[in-house]
Amino acid sequence: MSQQYRSRPLGSAVALSEAYDTALLDLDGVVYAGGHAIGHAVESLGTARQGGMHLAYVTNNALRTPDAVAAHLTELGVPADAADVITSAQAVARLMADQLPSGARVLVVGGEGLRVALRERGLVPVESADDDPVAVAQGYGGPDLPWGRFSEAAYAISRGAVWFASNTDLTIPSARGIAPGNGAAVEVVRIATGAEPQVAGKPLPPMHRETVLRTGAKRPLVVGDRLDTDIEGAFNGGVDSLLVLTGVTDAARLIAAGPEHRPTYVDRDLRGVLTGQPEVAEEGAGFRCGGWTAEVRGEALVMDGEGDPVDGLRALCAAAWTHAGEGVSPLDARKAVAGLGL
Repeated sequence: MSQQYRSRPLGSAVALSEAYDTALLDLDGVVYAGGHAIGHAVESLGTARQGGMHLAYVTNNALRTPDAVAAHLTELGVPADAADVITSAQAVARLMADQLPSGARVLVVGGEGLRVALRERGLVPVESADDDPVAVAQGYGGPDLPWGRFSEAAYAISRGAVWFASNTDLTIPSARGIAPGNGAAVEVVRIATGAEPQVAGKPLPPMHRETVLRTGAKRPLVVGDRLDTDIEGAFNGGVDSLLVLTGVTDAARLIAAGPEHRPTYVDRDLRGVLTGQPEVAEEGAGFRCGGWTAEVRGEALVMDGEGDPVDGLRALCAAAWTHAGEGVSPLDARKAVAGLGL
């Protein structure tokens, strides 16, 4: 896609699994949540794979190694190898290796996935600011990461270590709800030091580069649940995207999305990979999708019709995004969304 703003979700006459050679799938909120598979994910991915689509799993979560992620996916019924998994730990390790000499000591604030990725790039993980690290690598370390790790990071950065972060997602979905993510932990260190990290993960270019290098994708489709990482990352990389409504983004946030956060396609869950996408067409002063029409009247979004609620959401997005142009929609979408039951 071009970097011009998108005014409506696109349609597709063929299944997305046929239109694109590789699905770059986020994990948390798309394939699983809190360790359990999301509804329809296992069957949909199996069908897409059997049809010839390459599946790659791209996650900002730097906690686990690709081997561990692949094993978990396989246990859920989604067969995967470590080579199918791309993590922000791998992206930040490549970013660091491009700037640091081989054998450089790196203070790790995070989990095993980050340590393994650093070793693969010839860097040496250390645990203390007193080990003379030349850099700090910070990634999600799970809910039990000791508070003292942030202190070690602050000490090292204040002594001149270069600070890198795998990603800055403020939240992460879990089985019990939305929990603080690595971005919240990064804020702790930022407040303590006044420093700014170099960031590798989605939506920034290092993650897209890592993904393309590892998958060899020619016609990739980014599939995610987050506007500020998955969809913005696709926008920055100039590739198409599918937003699924199984994670952190709800209908109201999608309708209010700015240009860099507007996905190419919208669907309820991963079944959308297996189908074509309905056209959103102009009709009168508004837009029609399926059995729904939506338009802007004054300062309100108004919709009418019946049928698949996601079609109604697509029509609402078209009306709001067109009205907002290159800005963020100021319209109150709550009443219209309530009528869809999403």
